[in-house]
Amino acid sequence: MTTPPDQLPHAVPLAGASNLRDLGGYQVLDGRRVRFGRVYRSATLANLTATDVAAVAALGLRTICDLRGEEEAAHRPSRLPAGAERVALPIEPTVGASLADLMRREQATGEDVVDLLRQAYLDYVTTYLHRYRAMFELLLQPERQALLFHCSAGKDRTGIGAALILTALGASRQTIMDDYVATDRLWRRDFPMPPGSPKPLTDALYGTHPALLEAALEAAVAPHGDVGVLLEQGLGLGGDRLERLRDLLLE
Repeated sequence: MTTPPDQLPHAVPLAGASNLRDLGGYQVLDGRRVRFGRVYRSATLANLTATDVAAVAALGLRTICDLRGEEEAAHRPSRLPAGAERVALPIEPTVGASLADLMRREQATGEDVVDLLRQAYLDYVTTYLHRYRAMFELLLQPERQALLFHCSAGKDRTGIGAALILTALGASRQTIMDDYVATDRLWRRDFPMPPGSPKPLTDALYGTHPALLEAALEAAVAPHGDVGVLLEQGLGLGGDRLERLRDLLLE
């Protein structure tokens, strides 16, 4: 499959889900490109139609990493294609109670939501970094591919997962951000909010925030000193494991 760079990422259109796309096609720093058909990211798979399930099955998925919290996943169980194993890697959402409080405050602003998301992003790359490490462990197993990872919207927890994968593969920060903000045009914002939720708050919650992802990536690196040590010590990609990952996922 060859997709022009200006048409990346390659999205898979579905009726009951959105934001499902291939990480393939992105160019990394040594000139190689990410292989198509190896790693996918998406929003929830809970509402797939029968036709959608067949379309997802055609991707050849073997592993589906569910990054949703335990209650989220139990409330909206995924519809999986035959042959795909769901692996729970729960990253608990940390904004729920605080967000509900904001929705009740007349003076709450979109910036208040961004502040909540900022703390959530930092939690994802510190408290829950081991979940992403477990995902890399699965990516290192060829029999686990094709692999898809997702949360509810496919934006925040999934966005960080994609950013870490692309970082490990040697993508530029611009490429990482381009993939992250693609959610703004690919996600249908079908994650329900309470009736009457103020538009500035919902817009802030539904949108991408590149500055937050930048800060999260810097926070992930900070305890380790540089990206190489983060990959080795934080994400388990030491020794020849990083090269093995790149051989598996790059053309």
